[in-house]
Amino acid sequence: MLDVSCIIINYNTSNYTYEAVKSLYETHKNNLNFEIIVVDNASKKDDYTTLKSKLDSLHKSNLQLIRSNINTGFGGGNMLGVSNASPSKYYAFINNDTLQVSEYCLIHLMKFLESESQAGLCSPQMLDEHKNFRVTIDHFSSLQREILRRPFLETFFPKTYLNRKIRYEKPTKVNYVQGSFMFIGSADFNEIGGFDTNLFLYYEESDISLRLLKLKNKYTYLVPSLEYIHYKSASIKKNIDIKIEQKISLLYHTKKHYGWWQQKILNLYFIIRYFFSAIVKPKYWKLFMTLLIGAPLSKSLKFKQ
Repeated sequence: MLDVSCIIINYNTSNYTYEAVKSLYETHKNNLNFEIIVVDNASKKDDYTTLKSKLDSLHKSNLQLIRSNINTGFGGGNMLGVSNASPSKYYAFINNDTLQVSEYCLIHLMKFLESESQAGLCSPQMLDEHKNFRVTIDHFSSLQREILRRPFLETFFPKTYLNRKIRYEKPTKVNYVQGSFMFIGSADFNEIGGFDTNLFLYYEESDISLRLLKLKNKYTYLVPSLEYIHYKSASIKKNIDIKIEQKISLLYHTKKHYGWWQQKILNLYFIIRYFFSAIVKPKYWKLFMTLLIGAPLSKSLKFKQ
C-alpha cells in the first residue's frame, strides 16, 4: 500500500500542471512512497498534448496521466483520479495552480493526522505567488453566513466563527479549508462517499468537511507551519455563468445539509438581491432568471457540454 496518492486536475492549463507536479517531486525526494495522478478534464487537444509531452519528460514511474472525454468538474475529476489510484493510506487533492513550499509537506501532514485522533482532513497554509498570506479557512456554507455575512459573524461570534484573515501559529480546528490542497485518510474519504459529483464547481470543500464531521465526528485542521503557493483559479475565467454555477452549488449544498426551508429562504434572498443588482448591472438578469426557477442542477455547466 502506498503512503499517499496525489490527485491533480488539469483543465487547459498544462504549464501550471507541469510546474505543480515538478514541485511535488522536488520537495519529496525520499522517505515517501507516493504516486501522482493527473486527470485531464477534457482540455483542448493542444493543451493535453503539451501536458503529456511535459509529464513524459519527467520519466517518473509513479506518475499517471488520465484523460476524460468530458469536463467532470472538481469533484468528478478527483473521483476519476481516486478510481485510478493505487491502494493508499492517504489522498492529497492538490490544485494544478499550486507550488510546494515546505519540504516533505506530505510526510508532515501524514504524521499530523496520525498524531491527532480528532483530525480527519488537514491543509497547509496557503500563500499567494509572492509568498504573502492568503486566506485558507472558511465557515461552513449556510443561510446565516450568506445573509449576515462573514465579518458580522466573526465580530459577534468569534468562538464559533474564527477570524479567517489572521495568521494562526499552531494547528487549528476549522470548519473547512480551501480545496486547493486537502489531505485526508483514504478510509475516511471512502466511508463518507468521497466527493459529491452533483457539485460541479464550488462548495465541495464545505460539503466534504461537513460530512466528515457528521458521519465520522472528525474535524478539519489548518497546519500553518506548512505552506504552499496558490495562484488562485488559473483555469476558471470569472463571468456570469461561473457566478450562476456558484449559486446553483450553494443552493444544492444548503438543501442537502440544512433542509428544504433554508434553501427556499436563501433562494428568495438571492432573488430579491439580484433583482435590484440587475437593474444597475443588466448582466445579472441571467442569474436572476436562473434563481427565479430555483437554480436547479439541470442548469449547471456540467450539462452544457
